[in-house]
Amino acid sequence: MKLTIDPQINETLSDFKIGVIHYNNITVSDSPQMLKGRLQLFQEQLYFELEDKEITDFPGLLEWQLIWKALGSDPSRYRPSAEALYRRIKKQNYLAAINSAVDMNSFLSLQYEIPLGLYDADKVEGDIEIAVGTSTDRYEGLNNRINTLTGILVSKDAQGAFGSPYVDSKRTAVTEQTKNAVHIFYLRPSMAKDTALQLLTAASNMFTTINGGDAEIYVV
Repeated sequence: MKLTIDPQINETLSDFKIGVIHYNNITVSDSPQMLKGRLQLFQEQLYFELEDKEITDFPGLLEWQLIWKALGSDPSRYRPSAEALYRRIKKQNYLAAINSAVDMNSFLSLQYEIPLGLYDADKVEGDIEIAVGTSTDRYEGLNNRINTLTGILVSKDAQGAFGSPYVDSKRTAVTEQTKNAVHIFYLRPSMAKDTALQLLTAASNMFTTINGGDAEIYVV
């Protein structure tokens, strides 16, 4: 499985890049208390920080708003997933624990201020392309709605769109049955490649410490 970026995106955003981690032989389970506690504490700290800050005071969230606009979507109508998490926390609507993989994904998205997508690799058919969605790109999302992804970045496989930095599909969701996964990091374009690789290394180490398995990282 390889990942490519539609050249149209790089014509609009010359520094656009995606971080990828492939995990093999992981064990997804109920989150350990350490992860649950860390996620809860991070959200509580963010809540108090958000009392004195605007969403655009967070560099990663601001940069993703600008990316959204550059690609032709309205960030006030369809919010990037990381921003949506921050807005939930601002209302003290904290994330509940789901499983050890999804909870780590949420923690990393909050920590790095960027959208992330975590997918069951065995439910992805063929290679992955990152492209700007059209009216034909639609799926049942984890928000329990049919989402049409016009003007929003999408991840596509041979069956069609399955993920985005807005909301992911149910088709490729990670569950406790998942053994292999692909982790897509919608990196800030301003981030240097070397810094991105350091981020991916740190993230993969945290993920495999909790979920086991081994990881392969790269930046596209």
